[in-house]
Amino acid sequence: MKNKLVKNLRYVILAAVLIFVTIQSYLHATIGGKDYASIHALCPYGALESLYSLIFSGTFIKKIFSGTFILLGLTLILALIFRRSFCGLICPFGTIQEIFGTLGKKLFKKRFELPKKIDNPLRYLKYVILFVTVYYGWKTAGLWMSPYDPWAAYGHAGEGITSLIEEFPIGSILLIVTIIGSILYDRFFCKYLCPMGAFYGILSKVSPGKITRDENTCVNCGLCNKNCPANIKVSESKTIKSAECLNCQSCILSCPMKDTLKFKFFGKGITPLAVIIIVVSIFFGGIAITKITNVYQTTPAPITSSTTLTPEEIKGYMTIQDAATALKMDINELYKKLNIPTTVPKDTKLKEVKNFVPDFEFEDAKENLETTNVPQTTNVPQTTPAPVTSSTTLNSEEIKGSMTIQEVSTALKIDISELYKKLNIPTTVPKDTKLKDVKNFVPDFEVETARESLKK
Repeated sequence: MKNKLVKNLRYVILAAVLIFVTIQSYLHATIGGKDYASIHALCPYGALESLYSLIFSGTFIKKIFSGTFILLGLTLILALIFRRSFCGLICPFGTIQEIFGTLGKKLFKKRFELPKKIDNPLRYLKYVILFVTVYYGWKTAGLWMSPYDPWAAYGHAGEGITSLIEEFPIGSILLIVTIIGSILYDRFFCKYLCPMGAFYGILSKVSPGKITRDENTCVNCGLCNKNCPANIKVSESKTIKSAECLNCQSCILSCPMKDTLKFKFFGKGITPLAVIIIVVSIFFGGIAITKITNVYQTTPAPITSSTTLTPEEIKGYMTIQDAATALKMDINELYKKLNIPTTVPKDTKLKEVKNFVPDFEFEDAKENLETTNVPQTTNVPQTTPAPVTSSTTLNSEEIKGSMTIQEVSTALKIDISELYKKLNIPTTVPKDTKLKDVKNFVPDFEVETARESLKK
């Protein structure tokens, strides 16, 4: 009876985290990023991708905040002490897999396992994904993996099917694959594709905490094997040393023989209930403490009268009023700069101005904000950027979204093939494509991120 209650406690925790993250992501997608965290900010993997940028430039990559690094730090502590306990007791994407796994059990009355010849090599795939995604995340100073990330696709589902197809084509496909895979196989994504799980698995190898089996009291009923979501053959080992172990406590809670299976820390047994309480306390306690001390942040700082930003720092989620306040500009002057009528409400987000002015482009608007104020009279013509020629020389910060790939190559004196590599875009993108339009070919491409890449 007690074991069942502990199992239910685990399910409640997993469900609560999933519900919270889902609501946050939906509100972020439908209302905006000013008050609600994005799926990227709430995922510790984003901090791992941003680590290089933080160490060498002292900045976070776009959509990553201090709170994301705190989440990473807390999960690393858990991995070093309680192995992959974050995966087994907290991770919301793991919960989604378990939900569909339960559905699969009801449909097929059994769980399937891939043959060892296929299963064993496939488990190394997540380590390859870990290396590739971190490498390119560090190289591009951006969330390179986002379009391919099923968790990111899930978090942006609130934006509608069109957005998913345009921004997360591969991620959406992998989300469907993960769901179908989870119906058939336990924790499909965790076992074969999750780069964060691979990272925690590496750290877990040095953890002093391990599940042990007493051979003298084991009755070889096989329930531990049957209930292990990682498909570890618990009944065949005295000590579970596998990096695949999620430390979800399922094997211990399923064992009919008291104290036959135990989680031991430095040789001392800890009950499943205690493990769950300690893990949850470390994770959520750490978040609570850093929130109270105003260190934990997963959304941008609010715009106030003391906020001062450059045009480059203006974001699409900001309202027209926010932009005027941050730029220390009269709001009527800002309307002129943006070339939009004053009938557009000042509480309109910049990225939504196109709902009132169809040809409005946010990147073009930012370029207008970067130009020198020009008196708005009929006698003074509007300035236009000088054409880029072979004699033009610019630095990376002067690159504009209205410039083509060829123009950027010319202005920066960079071979165009090298420029494609620096921008991390395929050479199939035409060289006469404007930077602001590259996202039509590469959904995750951002002009701001491109500028950062060109600085290296």
